[in-house]
Formats: sequence, structure tokens, C-alpha cells
Amino acid sequence: MQNHIVIKWLALLGLALVVSVGLSGCAPAPQIVKIEGATMGTSYHISWVGKAEDAAAMKAKVDARLVAVNQSMSHWQPDSLISQFNRLDSTEPMTIDPDFATVMAESIWLAEQTNGALDVTIAPVIDLWGFGPDGHVERAPSSKAIATAQMLTGIDKLTLSNLRLSKSEPLLTLNLSAIAKGFGVDAVADLLEQHDIGNYMVEIGGELRVRGVKPAQQPWRIAVERPDPEGRQVFEVIAPGNNAVATSGDYRNFFEQDGVRFSHLIDPRSGSPITNRVASVTVISPSSMRADGFATAFSVLGSKASLAYANSHGLAIMLIEKRRDGEFDTHYSEAFKPYLQDKKEQ
Repeated sequence: MQNHIVIKWLALLGLALVVSVGLSGCAPAPQIVKIEGATMGTSYHISWVGKAEDAAAMKAKVDARLVAVNQSMSHWQPDSLISQFNRLDSTEPMTIDPDFATVMAESIWLAEQTNGALDVTIAPVIDLWGFGPDGHVERAPSSKAIATAQMLTGIDKLTLSNLRLSKSEPLLTLNLSAIAKGFGVDAVADLLEQHDIGNYMVEIGGELRVRGVKPAQQPWRIAVERPDPEGRQVFEVIAPGNNAVATSGDYRNFFEQDGVRFSHLIDPRSGSPITNRVASVTVISPSSMRADGFATAFSVLGSKASLAYANSHGLAIMLIEKRRDGEFDTHYSEAFKPYLQDKKEQ
């Protein structure tokens, strides 16, 4: 999703390598190991309970895994598979890799579940509004230009069959910003588990997944940021357990024209930035990819439709709406409430 980091980690604030020195002859106490790096046009931070000497080797594995994800789905990378698909002026199927196929299957499913509120084929509309690789624009596009761009979109124009992806409109292009970072988080988390790491936190550009506990059996706690472009205040604290957390907001990535703010969050159905009062949506789900996609879709759908869907499907979401007086209204689905931390614990 195209948003700045909107989640802070209480677990990692001011984190240095924590080593508890035991008595002579005793086994060393568990410690948090931390690595970080750059990926997907942002940064990643990973912490786990383990041995410090394993950090370099694990970082090499993580970097290699993320390079593979970028090579598959980065629309900023000219030689990536998605860039090749976007340049393909044909309706013939193209062979893609399992990562790309997994994300496309999820994207098609999410589009169906949200009645098109999430549509990864709106790349030309995103570009038109200046939120794509071509850079920013200073004025909103005309309604005619929007309608023309929308003619080249539509999830129904895609067909996925195993590792073969095709489009019925040769000029159709994809933008996976609303879901690819979440997939990257899942890919790294799965990698850690393959190496028998069971207590971890993985974050890429604000999307994250946690499992297990910190030393002394302390839970990973996540602070959701107040949706305010001027500050970095904590709004709510959650303990997500063995789950992923994704937040989408429109309060950092936007441009203004004649006093009107245009968000980077585009409604695929209208081809224009969202105009509802939703300032931030946080989703908790076992899959970071799914949480990432739903967070964007619910920002588009608005609070009433989003809460109705979440409550009927047992999905944990929190929506923050900005009132005209500048304050906020907060809405929780029933499934979200168990993850809230008692204010006394904060």
C-alpha cells in the first residue's frame, strides 16, 4: 500500500541489542536480535528472540528473499515480472513465478470480496493522479482523462491459471502497492519459521507480522499512530498475538489544489481519491498480505460498509474517522476488541 509508516512498535522503540548476563555457569538469558535494511522503496526491521551471532547469516537470507519478491512484483523495477507484464501488448498468457501468482490470486479474491474497492489494475488511474512511478502532478486530472484511464482497468480483464497470467485488454497494467509489502512481510516471516525462529516481529514499511513472545514472556505490543500529518503520537495500543497488522491512512501521502486535498487512496469505482471521513484503518489477520489489502479496501469503502463486512466475517478492524472539529471517532469490529490493551498496561 502506498502509505508512510503509520504503525510504531512499542516493542522496538529505542531497541538496542538486549543481553542479560547470567551467573557463571548458567545458560545465557534470551535476547532480542535485530536486523534492518532497505526494500520496496522503504525499510524493513526484524527482531527475534535468538542468538546474536546468527544475525548476519539471517540478514543475508532475508535480503535474498526480498530481492526475489522485488524481482517479481516491483513496478519500479524495469526488469521485474510485473513490469514485463505491464509492457506486454498482447492477450497471450505470460508465465509468472509462484510469488506473483499467490499475490494475484489474493488480489482477485479481495476484489470480489470488496465489490471492486480494491483493484490492482488501476495503475493508469494511479499514474494519472501522480501517485505512480512517473511522479507527482500539481493539478487534478479532468473527468474525461479519468474516464479514459478507467477504460484500461478492471479485475475482470485478468485471467490467472496456475502460473499463467493473461489480460483481455492488451494495455491493462498492474500496480500491487496495496498488497505487495504485506506479501513481503509474510515471505520473511515464513522464512524465519523455516529456520525454527518462533518468536519474532517482522515489519516492512509499516506492515508487520508477529509471533510468540519477547523475553520474560512479554507480548509484542503495537502502537497505532494518531492519523495526524503533523505528529507521531500514539493513538491506540494493541497486542495482536500470532497475527499480522496493517494500517492504511490518507493523511501523509496527498497533494492539495485550491484548498482541496487529494488522497493517494483511489476509489477504483470512481477513478478519484476517496472523499469519506476515514482517516485510518487497521486490520489484524493471520496474513499480512490479506491485512494489507483489506486495510486499503476498507479505506475506500468507508466505515459503515467496512464494519458490516468485518462483523459478518469475523474480521478484526479498527477505523478512525476525522470529525469536522478535528477530533476523531473510533470504530471497532467485535473481533478487534480482544486485541486492545488495557490503558493501565500502557
